[in-house]
Amino acid sequence: MKTKNLILLFAITSLIAFTACNQQKPVKTVENLKEGIIGETTASKKYAAFAEKAREEGCDTIAILFDAASKAEAIHASNHKKVLEELGETMEDFTPEFEVKTTAENLQAAIDGESYEVTTMYPQFLADAKAENVEQAEKSFNWALDTEKKHNNFYSKALSALNAGSESNLPIGYAVCPTCGNTYNIANVDDKCSFCQTDKEKFFNFN
Repeated sequence: MKTKNLILLFAITSLIAFTACNQQKPVKTVENLKEGIIGETTASKKYAAFAEKAREEGCDTIAILFDAASKAEAIHASNHKKVLEELGETMEDFTPEFEVKTTAENLQAAIDGESYEVTTMYPQFLADAKAENVEQAEKSFNWALDTEKKHNNFYSKALSALNAGSESNLPIGYAVCPTCGNTYNIANVDDKCSFCQTDKEKFFNFN
């Protein structure tokens, strides 16, 4: 009887080990995390450069928006990288590439980029992460998606104000959640981040 139990235990252990070794890696999610890291890192560098250009052109309120968005994108990239490393993968080196034009053109470029992320990139990333059952990736992608929606709105209003010569109507500053990148008009900040519940005392302020 004891011999049969040992044989059964060995068979079960072997089956578990075989199954673990043969579990499929979340290939698409890994690819998407890497693409997201490249996209968010590039956006962070690009928006920092756009902020400098805006200041050169005397568009200080728009420069502050770019500063805040740059920080948020860096947080998204960091979150994606953490998930990638949890999956046992590493990110290859890359060099962000972008162009800096006039502030009006830079705002339009930002709108185009955010619109792509909101309507196409992150919805597909989320579908892939859900299909491959990678919950941490879903969380990171959702935080980025929800933030990009807000960025797109901020940029659209900024471009309209710039074209109308009414930049004085734009927010005087922004607050960025250090956990998820959620970005607020500094005049209307929740006590806790509406995405991840981080206390507002921990937020980065740009004004």
